[in-house]
Amino acid sequence: MKKIIVLILFSTSIFSAKSQSIAQIKKILDTTSNPIGYVKYVLKKKFYIDTVAVYSTDQFLGKADSIAYKGKIGKVYGPFKKDNILVKVLSKAPNTFYHIKHILLDTSVFDKSFAESLADTIIKRIINGNSTFEAQAGIYSGDYQSAAKGGDLGWFVKGVMLPQLDKEMVKHKKGDLFKVWSPSGLHIVSIADNPKEDTGFALVLRVIL
Repeated sequence: MKKIIVLILFSTSIFSAKSQSIAQIKKILDTTSNPIGYVKYVLKKKFYIDTVAVYSTDQFLGKADSIAYKGKIGKVYGPFKKDNILVKVLSKAPNTFYHIKHILLDTSVFDKSFAESLADTIIKRIINGNSTFEAQAGIYSGDYQSAAKGGDLGWFVKGVMLPQLDKEMVKHKKGDLFKVWSPSGLHIVSIADNPKEDTGFALVLRVIL
């Protein structure tokens, strides 16, 4: 009975799915209040409802998390993958993001005692105003990708970074400067901003045309 009612509702406003172009389907998906019913009963296409996580607001893993973060609720994106997929953002939910900078003293280059001494020297230079975090990152950091950006790791959620960094960064506030050991070496960490709430998840409808 429910299926019949849905079909009647759609038949009064939407012409045969067989005659619709991708552009027309996209327009209807953009405006209909029942996108799932439209896809299931009118288009009769395979679809999926996915929860997409956003791990970083600066670097995206692909189209999915980019749309999850940048996309507007109710908007349809695509087609993707040789015109076969449309994606509609159904809703969003927040998560907590952190913003830190680091200088990695790689212990495959420096022994541990020298790394500790060098880290203390670098921290003193920064605190005393004799140099900047960005300049020291460019000189010493073994993380070349972030070093090119002054050690900036951007905004990310807890669980993305090394566990040792995750554990310590939540104990500090904006402006704090401290050291953290990890299997990668010794990190000099600066808290660039206080944590913030931002889009961390999106519920999306994925339509296979």
